[in-house]
Amino acid sequence: MAEALVSIQIIPKTPNGEDSIPLVDEAIAVIEEAGIPYQVGPLETTMEGNMIELFTVIEKMNQRMHERNCPSVISQIKVYSRKDQQASMKELTKKYD
Repeated sequence: MAEALVSIQIIPKTPNGEDSIPLVDEAIAVIEEAGIPYQVGPLETTMEGNMIELFTVIEKMNQRMHERNCPSVISQIKVYSRKDQQASMKELTKKYD
């Protein structure tokens, strides 16, 4: 189990109005490269782990977008943590499985 769940919706602006989905795929690849548990949803991706590590991944996602010549990036972030127990995507959603 993990310290936190962090969901991110990354919205890269493309230089000439191109489709942003290939860039979103690259942002998800950054998560994959980090080797942390994650789940892709239709509008956001949720990661599970240490909060500092997760925010480092978000920083790398934004850097990757700028490396791909995105003039700007919006990152909408949600954080879930609990004082008395670990955070788990599976535990939080198990009643829906």
